[in-house]
Amino acid sequence: MPTSELDERDIQLDEELAGLDALELAQSSRRPLPRRLWSAAWPKLAAIAIGLTIWELVVASGWRPEYVLPPPEKVWEALKAEAESGALWSAMQTTLRRAAIGFTMALLIGVVVGALVSQVKVLRAAFGSFITGLQTMPSIAWFPLAVLLFKRTEAAIYFVVVLGAAPSIANGLIAGVDTLPPLFVRAGRTMGARGITLFRHVVLPGAMPSFVSGIKQGWAFAWRSLMAGELLVIIANSHSIGERMENARQFTKVPTLMSYMVVILVIGIVLDAFVFGAAERAVRRRWGLVDDRS
Repeated sequence: MPTSELDERDIQLDEELAGLDALELAQSSRRPLPRRLWSAAWPKLAAIAIGLTIWELVVASGWRPEYVLPPPEKVWEALKAEAESGALWSAMQTTLRRAAIGFTMALLIGVVVGALVSQVKVLRAAFGSFITGLQTMPSIAWFPLAVLLFKRTEAAIYFVVVLGAAPSIANGLIAGVDTLPPLFVRAGRTMGARGITLFRHVVLPGAMPSFVSGIKQGWAFAWRSLMAGELLVIIANSHSIGERMENARQFTKVPTLMSYMVVILVIGIVLDAFVFGAAERAVRRRWGLVDDRS
């Protein structure tokens, strides 16, 4: 074939490839940030509006007297009073500090246990089902033992938070390792990776989508365990969300009680949307598991 024809075909092929690259880039370009924020926010705002409407309708129906089931405006007034007195911020500070410490401990323990069990066959056979059993066990069941071991201290709360969250984190890592294609591991070994190096640079990155889902689930267990702990383990001279709720219950301050329930819900939604949910979406996008334009 003449050289000129080959050159023309090469030029045509380059143009076609350039067109495909441009098409791929156009398809994978993400929407502007305001549109993405609005797309993420409006379903939650709509759900809040629907929830408030149902709440108002139930109160208006007279199903329960207002001193038992107050309307949203009274709960809002109670929340403002707590904020103005400083009690809300003090309680949130204590609770979020406990949440951060307890979840960090659970994360470290869950990662170590998950890594060992996923890599050592003897440990998998011995403790694999045991970890799942711990994950399914209700956190509230640990509190009688926690109080006996640590009395009514923060250590009792941390004990239950760790037992509630660490198994989910470990199982998330184990599940991620189990779904990792064997080809990845063989390729890593071919390139000279062994032991910790192989786990650090091949296994852990490949298991990351499932691992992040386990971390997110572990946070949910940790948050629920913490709220139960603060309601059951009241520590003197230590304001927390659970302590404020129990105090409101004892003095029949229903609007204050419900205002802290709203605070718990809002904290959970915010952390899920902007911390754990965002991290999970970023990892899934990085691994090509979601549409990059979303």
